[in-house]
Amino acid sequence: MVETHGGGPDDGAAEVLDRPLPDGVRRRVVQIVSDGFGSLTLGELPAQLRQYARFAPNRRAKFAGNAMAAAVESDPLFRQRIGEKFRDAQPELAGALDSGSPPPAADPLDVAAAAYVLRPHGWVKLVTAAGEEAQRADAERADEESRAELERLHEELARAREHTRTETERLRAELDSAKRETESLHRKLRSALSDVKRGEAALRKVQAEMDAVRTEGHTQVSAAESETRRLKTRLGEAEAALEATRKAAREGRSVEDMRVRLLLDTLLDATQGLRRELALPPVSVRPAETVDAVEPGRMTPKDIANRALSENDPAILDQLLALPQAHLVVDGYNVTKTGYPQMPLEKQRLRLLGQLSQLAAQTGAEMTCVFDGAELVAPVLLAPPRGVRVLFSKPGVTADELIRQLVRAEPPGRPVIVVSTDREVADGVARAGARPVASVVLLKRLS
Repeated sequence: MVETHGGGPDDGAAEVLDRPLPDGVRRRVVQIVSDGFGSLTLGELPAQLRQYARFAPNRRAKFAGNAMAAAVESDPLFRQRIGEKFRDAQPELAGALDSGSPPPAADPLDVAAAAYVLRPHGWVKLVTAAGEEAQRADAERADEESRAELERLHEELARAREHTRTETERLRAELDSAKRETESLHRKLRSALSDVKRGEAALRKVQAEMDAVRTEGHTQVSAAESETRRLKTRLGEAEAALEATRKAAREGRSVEDMRVRLLLDTLLDATQGLRRELALPPVSVRPAETVDAVEPGRMTPKDIANRALSENDPAILDQLLALPQAHLVVDGYNVTKTGYPQMPLEKQRLRLLGQLSQLAAQTGAEMTCVFDGAELVAPVLLAPPRGVRVLFSKPGVTADELIRQLVRAEPPGRPVIVVSTDREVADGVARAGARPVASVVLLKRLS
């Protein structure tokens, strides 16, 4: 049921349509809304229609037809705005409806659709009359089609009867001819039967000899095929074992070389950094320098303790990332849900990855951001930012386990920093030789 509100008692706004809107009228209403849709601003559109504001008129009518019809029915202000656009486009039809005398030559569906949008006095009767007129037209069209179909079937029946009669006469003539041929064939058949019996006896003798030869041949072929299969199986096993041995040797060598080279680079960078940090003199140590004493300006253990940073000081993260060959592993959702949990997951990922890219450019450290794949409803189309490796855990594998795998893959001695507030993750990576850092420390550093 369609019910409108607003307007005076004589302008038709209080009238009620007690039946569904006819399909023909509904299509014309959707077209009127689509025509006036493009000239409205985004703020004048109902919320459910704003997503179609940039659609072309034909695509808008196709994809947003139901939404536009519902908005015209339930939103009087939107219907009034569409009615104003329609009055500007077709002032003659709108004026005729306002005066209560629609043009006689106009299409009833167009008149009913315009009345539905403008809501003049008596619009319900116009819409109802248009629906009844459309039903009558459909009924008349169906009746005409039925009569035409009946006439066509009568003609086909007459042709079928004529064809059946002609075909029956032809078949009778062929049947008589076939009977005569059958009698001739029976005579020839009796003569041929005697020849067949003699041939069958000779054929049975030849078949017995062929069966004996075929059986012997099958036996030899089966033995050869069995031996061939056995040899192929052994050959395949040998090739598979050889390939597996080669692959294991290649992979083991490659991984071990990579780990040793990475550890060597770490040691070299650490040595160079230690030399710069200690500012070692180029000359050898003098004997007097081996005597234990307090030199001017040397820090005591108490001074060093006073310089220690708090666990939540973001400067700790800068110091860790300054280590040679440092690798920062970030528990993505743990950080984003700590810092900005109200944002959608997609925006959480984009914000964190953008900030990590800036941090990678500033520090030069290797960075890997891990997200839990269980949070995904579909594959993520994401271009990783420069300097950041982005990984999602596989089905059945949590992000915590993927982080532990990344830590175990690193060679002992390389600085690995893991950002997560998950105590289980922190304890696990600490046992594996990595340095855990709370998510709030990274958030402070990024901000």
